[in-house]
Amino acid sequence: MLFSNDRNAMRQFFKDAWQKKIQSQPLTALETIVSSVIALHPEYHKLIENNNDNLDADYSPESGMSNPFLHMGMHISLQEQMQTDRPAGIRTVYQTLMKTVQDAHEVEHRMIECLATALWEAQSKNEMPDENRYLHCLQALIR
Repeated sequence: MLFSNDRNAMRQFFKDAWQKKIQSQPLTALETIVSSVIALHPEYHKLIENNNDNLDADYSPESGMSNPFLHMGMHISLQEQMQTDRPAGIRTVYQTLMKTVQDAHEVEHRMIECLATALWEAQSKNEMPDENRYLHCLQALIR
């Protein structure tokens, strides 16, 4: 359910997964991943826990607000990429960074910069992300 064109449904999935987590209800595998990412971001807990919050909120760079759902979604994407080692070599980059940084959340934040760049470039060119360019950016983090 996480991948959808309906951003409100995706945001509601985040909220529901977190609610189940804090109420100690059973979680699906995907809800476990989502709630673990939310747990790493206490700055977003109030937003996620607020039942009156408008799921339709726009987070634009012009407003000076970053999109918390996009940020957490990028953590989830990175975790999936590392699990499948796609692009090939991303897991090695992560493991190498972990040896020096020793903080998984910080390592992911560094890697997210490359992911964000790859996604922005692909969107601006209206094409698929360039995996080779993305991997090259990631490898530059360990040089």
